[in-house]
Amino acid sequence: MHDRSFTSSAYFRVDEPTKDDIKTPDDIERTVREAAERWKDTLPKDYLGPEELALYERLYGPPLRETEPEDVGIPAHADMAEDGQFEEVEYETADDQASQDQATASAEGATLEAVDQAPTYVDAVARNPREHAALLKLSQDFEAAQRKQREREQSAAWPPEEEWDDGDYRSGQRRRFHRHTLQGHFHESPVEILLPKEHFVEPIRELLARSNPGHVKTAAEEAFGGRGLPTSPTTPAGLRKGKMVGVGLHPDKRHMTEIQADAFVAGYLPPAYASVLSILREVRRRLGSHWLQSRLKMGQDGGLSVLDVGGAGAGLVAWEEVLRAEWEVLKENGEVGGEHPPQWKKTAVIGSERLRNRVKVFLENTTFLPRLPDYEHSGETQGEHLDAGDTPQPRKQYDIIIASHLFLQEQVGHRRQAVLNSLWSTLSKDGGILIVIEKPHPRGFEAMAHVRDTVLKQFLLPESGEPNVDPKNFNPAFHREQEPGHVIAPCTSQGTCPMYKEPGESQGRKDACHFHQRFVQPSFYMSVVGGGKGRNQGDVRFSYVAIRRGVPKPSPLSGKEATRRAFDGYEKSQETPHMQTLPRLILQPLKRTRHITMDVCTAEGNLERWTVPKSYSKQAYHDARKSQWGDLWALGAKTRICRRVRVGRGVEKRDKGSGKKPHKVAVTMEGGRMYTKEKNRYRDGPRERGGKKKDAVQELMEAEEREEAMISREIDEEAEEDEEDEDEFPRRSKQGKRRRR
Repeated sequence: MHDRSFTSSAYFRVDEPTKDDIKTPDDIERTVREAAERWKDTLPKDYLGPEELALYERLYGPPLRETEPEDVGIPAHADMAEDGQFEEVEYETADDQASQDQATASAEGATLEAVDQAPTYVDAVARNPREHAALLKLSQDFEAAQRKQREREQSAAWPPEEEWDDGDYRSGQRRRFHRHTLQGHFHESPVEILLPKEHFVEPIRELLARSNPGHVKTAAEEAFGGRGLPTSPTTPAGLRKGKMVGVGLHPDKRHMTEIQADAFVAGYLPPAYASVLSILREVRRRLGSHWLQSRLKMGQDGGLSVLDVGGAGAGLVAWEEVLRAEWEVLKENGEVGGEHPPQWKKTAVIGSERLRNRVKVFLENTTFLPRLPDYEHSGETQGEHLDAGDTPQPRKQYDIIIASHLFLQEQVGHRRQAVLNSLWSTLSKDGGILIVIEKPHPRGFEAMAHVRDTVLKQFLLPESGEPNVDPKNFNPAFHREQEPGHVIAPCTSQGTCPMYKEPGESQGRKDACHFHQRFVQPSFYMSVVGGGKGRNQGDVRFSYVAIRRGVPKPSPLSGKEATRRAFDGYEKSQETPHMQTLPRLILQPLKRTRHITMDVCTAEGNLERWTVPKSYSKQAYHDARKSQWGDLWALGAKTRICRRVRVGRGVEKRDKGSGKKPHKVAVTMEGGRMYTKEKNRYRDGPRERGGKKKDAVQELMEAEEREEAMISREIDEEAEEDEEDEDEFPRRSKQGKRRRR
């Protein structure tokens, strides 16, 4: 806090006698009533005498507490000062002009001046010397508290030399973390993202002020899946296991009504901004500040071009915040001059004209395209037409492309491939960055993972540098020329994703790579989403991948070697780890008694469970307890085991003719007869409750029937044998009957 010097003078007209001269009951009552009017339910220390205090308590009750500087507006008045300077304030009576002239003519000796050494920036008017003394005392107390606060901040801001770490100062609780842990954090401090008020929130609030909030909420619920907007960029906690589809209303839609455009601005842009800003921060940390600051130092010649597809301008606002932060760092170091960074090319793809007119409110100098450019199917026109010219027009290339929720809305595989080809053709070959964002549920993760898998296998060279196709067998009609590149985030592995080893949709998938970001919800967004009053904290989840074109992976270590070194830990190592080779936490760490369990995705391309007990390392145990979902881990662990990936049962293969599985029949032979039973007769439709019990009862009944049939068959056979014996020996049977008689 800056040191603030202030000089003030106070002029008083003595209308009241001093404290020692008050004796009459009328004067005492008048002073008490003025004190209650001035100080409300509080009183300064020793402000009233014994008789006055007794009358005060009889009329108003005892004061609640002692008067504080906040009660007279001292802190608010101090914060309103500019550049640490304060204006001169005069305290004078507020009576009519006649009484002022009379007081001025009566005596100049009654004028009181404040002491210069005590700043008295008080948002109040003193009506008598007693109030002046009380206000002056409050200002002195406030200045003393401010002085102590400055001393504490200075002592905390300049620690001893042993608390400095490689020139990078870490203050407060951050000094307890290892420097590699701080470099690997996914979330900044504070965790919540505050939307820019001047450049984003206020223009949208003014834009929506002309619309009925109830109508906007109804239109937003119709467009984004109902209450809570489950098909918007954010998904409510209670609806995350619902229908796994893309966003309900996409900005590339050509026709929108006025109320649909308002609903899109209110319900789509805030969470889209939070997710994109979180990803851009992570990309900037992993690539370092040099790649961006070097372009800013070049001025207009090095201006970056950014294309926002699917974000409706929210990605451009987020990128502008990143540029502004880097520009402020360069200004503090004296490397650049000027209030604002140089102009950069901003392009957004928005199909609806009504939505485009609304986005223009907070986006300046922006080019709007109705659809994504398609350079794959556009050929050269040089010499083919009269107006083509001798030189073909250069194709637009963008340094950063932010593709939000594009691939999940395409259900057919070749359509997703066409969108990816269009994005890749517009991406700069010299270090261009492609960011793909999708919904966090399994279908969204699979759409994002399909893009990652396609780029690594078809567009980029493997880590070895050798192309997948032999140059002798290369055919431009079927093969694509591969080029250098690597995955920036969140993957530390450049191979197959451990959660997406088999391409396609998987039924019953439980593990999906996604992350989250908290943000402060603006009022217009809260009115659309709903929720309790005052609960302005939102949370958006997303699956993403950031890929860089034209630049190979900077680390020469293989995935296996990088994982081994990360498991050993860099806590006491002199070697500085490359952050893109460290394992990343894919879930929130599990805190147990005297040990922490972390589920990580390693550079080797495996999901593993690392355990950091308290006996392993004091520093590592502390950092592991404070680690968060999405962080990179560099301090090693004591044990590691492979974690089973819950990818579901895969795509079910059915019969092409009927679309159902063929029936399987079991054949058994019992008692000389053949019996058949279908194995999967209940799989085609929903199984009824108690089906297993019905099957058991039916089997028992069938067994009883078979036993009764066998018994009846035996009885018939015995009867037939007796008849044959009687026909052969009739006399013997008659004699036997007589003898028995």
